[in-house]
Amino acid sequence: MAFASPSSRPAADHIPAEWRGCLNQLRMIALQCRSAAYTDLFKACALLSTKQDRARDAHAQALLKCLRQAVSDQPVFYRPGVAEVSFDEAWLMRAIMAIASRDQDSFSFLIRSRVPKLHQRNIAFLIKGISEQFRQV
Repeated sequence: MAFASPSSRPAADHIPAEWRGCLNQLRMIALQCRSAAYTDLFKACALLSTKQDRARDAHAQALLKCLRQAVSDQPVFYRPGVAEVSFDEAWLMRAIMAIASRDQDSFSFLIRSRVPKLHQRNIAFLIKGISEQFRQV
């Protein structure tokens, strides 16, 4: 997972204020995952905790550790608090917001547009878990 400094360009995509906390939490987890060991996507989905207090971070950690397997390039996440949004962050946040607003068509499009068929089910599961856990906070 790559961490880039934002350029002087404006934000690639506007993330509503109510979702900025979710984005910053994902960025903090992404920072922690940079030095974590490689995790297999299929094993990560099988090992997730069902305890509410651990579920949100567990889903996010599993997704961020495995996202590289599911997308063609190294995902880019900025440091927490940065106003600019990377393409990868915008894509992930749009998918999370689509689930939250029950927009299955948009969610399916986002998953299919970026994730190979082999990994679509697992990535969708992890993103749905993140969205559901953040709505409960």
